[in-house]
Amino acid sequence: MVPQSSLKNCLQLLCILQAPKAGFRSTASGGLIMQSTSNDVYQNLAVEDWIHDHMNLENQQVLFLWRNSPAVVIGRHQNPWQECNLRLLRQKNIKLARRRSGGGTVYHDLGNINLTFFTTRKKHERMENLKLVVKALKALRPQLDIHVTDRYDILLDRQYKISGTAAKLGRTAAYHHCTLLCNTDKLVLSSVLKSPYKGLKSNATPSVPAAVKNLFEEDSSLTSELLLDAIAEEYAMQHKIDRHINLINPADETVLPGINNKAKELQTWEWVYGKTPKFSVSTHFNIAYKDSVLDVKVDMDVKHGRIEVCNIDLPEQWLPPALCSELVKNLTGSKFCPNETTVLVTTLLRACPQDGDLQSRWNLLCENIKMLM
Repeated sequence: MVPQSSLKNCLQLLCILQAPKAGFRSTASGGLIMQSTSNDVYQNLAVEDWIHDHMNLENQQVLFLWRNSPAVVIGRHQNPWQECNLRLLRQKNIKLARRRSGGGTVYHDLGNINLTFFTTRKKHERMENLKLVVKALKALRPQLDIHVTDRYDILLDRQYKISGTAAKLGRTAAYHHCTLLCNTDKLVLSSVLKSPYKGLKSNATPSVPAAVKNLFEEDSSLTSELLLDAIAEEYAMQHKIDRHINLINPADETVLPGINNKAKELQTWEWVYGKTPKFSVSTHFNIAYKDSVLDVKVDMDVKHGRIEVCNIDLPEQWLPPALCSELVKNLTGSKFCPNETTVLVTTLLRACPQDGDLQSRWNLLCENIKMLM
């Protein structure tokens, strides 16, 4: 089991290691191992930001261990519509987060362990971190066939990815984080990381698909606690520090001043969606109504998550030109978001003539447009 530590001890240790700019002197050397008591993706990503921004890493390094409730985490420069099934995320109440590091999209749940290695930029070394993880796993289960690739992935049985990597390099500080698939729900993983959206054109960083496998499939006697302990022990041995794991509450402002504002920012629409690189949607869909099938063409340019240019091409007999123009006008400048579009089209519907047939056609068109989002 992961050893417990009191809040008082953790606070004392953190106070010693915090940077002078945070109001504390840095006197310790070696390193620190911390584990989050939260499973909230935004809180845990905020801890990464806080350590990167506030801790003095010149004389000591930090290993941060964390796990999340179901969440999809995209890279800093990625397009969520391109990377995952947003409709399915909403249906399953799975959170979407954008991290500050680059790299590809990953699925997190409690069957996945996250490891973050903090150092100065000069001491940043992803390969050494991953070799440490592999060494810890082999010490625990020597029979495991695992190795690190040139792409900084960890493979099981030479073909299955069990760990992916991303990093953030600041001016003086840096961190490298990686996942470790232990007992993740692979059915959910494969379904949410499959984009259903057609006609997207984007220069955003694309993810590289890979076959994955859980460590527990290879050895059912493993547990997350065993793995965390083994990694902490190897880290402590290599850095010549106490292997004690200090538990930290990511919502505690007395330990991490300003942490809650960081977590709130990571949850905003402007960060999660608004930071998406500019992209376009050029697609068409069919609407079946009574005895006819209508082909509708839609072209949109989306910048900062908002519709910058919008064109909808459909026959005049389907929708009065003035009403179609009003729809295009209202969509332009709005968020590329089904919730905002629902409010928008509902408001416009009130101005429609009280014609049941026309309103039915309007609803069909708008529902299909929302499906693009």
